[in-house]
Order: sequence, then structure tokens, then C-alpha cells
Amino acid sequence: MNIMLFHSTYGLRPAVRDAADRLRAAGHEVWTPDLFEGRTFETVEEGMAFKDEIGKDELLKRAILAAAPYSERELVYAGFSFGAAIAQTLALGDDKARGLLLLHGTSDIAQSVSVDELPVQLHVAEPDAFEPDDWLSAWYLQMGKAGADVEVYRYVGAGHLYTDPGLPDYDEEAAEATWRVALGFLESL
Repeated sequence: MNIMLFHSTYGLRPAVRDAADRLRAAGHEVWTPDLFEGRTFETVEEGMAFKDEIGKDELLKRAILAAAPYSERELVYAGFSFGAAIAQTLALGDDKARGLLLLHGTSDIAQSVSVDELPVQLHVAEPDAFEPDDWLSAWYLQMGKAGADVEVYRYVGAGHLYTDPGLPDYDEEAAEATWRVALGFLESL
């Protein structure tokens, strides 16, 4: 698979590079665009302030420009938290998208979006302050209505970004379970 993997509001941290290496070791080609142009952050608040300063439109533009040279390769879009929201937006707008792997995040879905059985897998903490239950229920229904084939995996007691060993949210057991399931998902595409 050809995978476009987007970072969270913490920036392109070692955990994102490690995730890309894990995917490469499983035989995938992976790109990790740096939407923050080298900036990384120690707290989610700092990262979100920087994200807001740049603006959603500019960040989406950067993501589209990063993915465009590879879109003919039937990309799987993937991302962590904010990066998952970016990945979702790109996947739903790319009729050649092969799949969508969301780690710790989702995004709004336009009413007009339509996909042809796009395989989607979401991994998220339970509970997750950034992805509350009512939001996830509505998101799931909207994705299904849009034509996506969605699987959701919840990890009870894990923190929001539980796959990042450099953050307090890290949960080794949940992270390893996530990667086992995600690698199986990618293998099935």
C-alpha cells in the first residue's frame, strides 16, 4: 500500500516517524508530510494554537500539495488526531483513495460527500474528550450514509494519543492492539 500519514497538532514527532517505519517494515510505502514545517510542540495547547494561527485552509492546502504527486497511486490516507481529520478530508475527496486509517480523530463530513464503499478504520480512546460518544455516533452514521465501510475500535481507559510513547497518554497495550488491527486492515486492502 501507498500510505500518506499525517501528524497531530504536536507536529512531526518521533512517534510519527516510528509509525511510518513500522508500516514500511510491513511492506508499505509511506510519506509523512510536515504540515508545520519543522515545528513540534510539547503540549496539545501549544500545537492547537499554532494550528489555529496557520489556519485550517492553509493546512489543508499543504496536505493536498503533499499528497497530489502520489494520488495516482491509490493512496491510503492515515493520520493521528488532527492529522486524522486532514486524512479524512483528503480521502473523502479523492475518488482513487484506497482506504482511510484514522488514529485518535475524525472530522466533519459534508452532506454532499459520496464514496464507493471506501474502507475506513477508526481507533480511538474510550472515553476521549476530543471524540465524545455522541459525536462518534453521528460521525459513524454520516460515514455510512456517504457510502464508507467503517470499522470502529475503542480502547477503554487509554488517553487520547495513546500510541505516542513520548506523551503522557501512552498506553502500550492499546497501542500494540491498534497496530495489530491496523496492519491487518492495510493488508486486506
